Amino acid sequence: MGWGTYGSRTTVVGGAAVALSSRKLKEKAKALAAHLLEAAEADIEYEDGKFFVRGSPDQSKTIQDIALMANLAWNMPEGMEPGMEASAFYDPPNFAYPFGAHVAVVTVDADNGLVELKRYVAVDDCGPQVNPMIVEGQVHGGVVQGAGQALWEGAVYSENGQLLTGSMMDYALPKAHMVPDIETLSSVTPSPHNPLGVKGIGETGTIASTVTIYNAVIDALRPLGVTSIDMPLTPEKVWRAIHQQGS
Repeated sequence: MGWGTYGSRTTVVGGAAVALSSRKLKEKAKALAAHLLEAAEADIEYEDGKFFVRGSPDQSKTIQDIALMANLAWNMPEGMEPGMEASAFYDPPNFAYPFGAHVAVVTVDADNGLVELKRYVAVDDCGPQVNPMIVEGQVHGGVVQGAGQALWEGAVYSENGQLLTGSMMDYALPKAHMVPDIETLSSVTPSPHNPLGVKGIGETGTIASTVTIYNAVIDALRPLGVTSIDMPLTPEKVWRAIHQQGS
């Protein structure tokens, strides 16, 4: 049963169920291949989509051959049900926690309060990566989302409670020219709590980037006596914080 992708759970929970059911299918296919090749199941090996007899790679059956025979049910081992289907329910015994370190380099113009994000480096560990390109994209998207929260995005209301940022003409989303090339690196530490050893990646960029960018701005302003500003760190807020300390 799928409950959505919240909590970076898709690969950790759904992927684990897929892995367990796939392993069941592989074992069934191996047994059927042994029957078709008239060999002992212990002597059957699998590689590159083929089941073959150890030491005799020419004696083989492709996974397509196995699936066809299983579904036609023409020549099945005694007691084996036709079809190539398997199901598995995976209930994680514990949570899987990714970890990482993010660094942001910013400049702050003291004359007008403008913050520029000059460089961003993200190092994350989500365990073994099923698709590294998707992992990188998840980090990129998360970092930009967090940057928007830290620097630009905010709901502004008038004194009588009227929302003033109710459209994309008024609400400040990050644009491409506002964000530098995000440098991504990774380490791989398998989680012990699921059969794939994977951990979530969807929220790593979002969680880390907001505080990373905020801390970088405050670090730049600390010599001026500024230690805290409410997000988003808009030019007006930063300028006011600088001049309040100066006065």
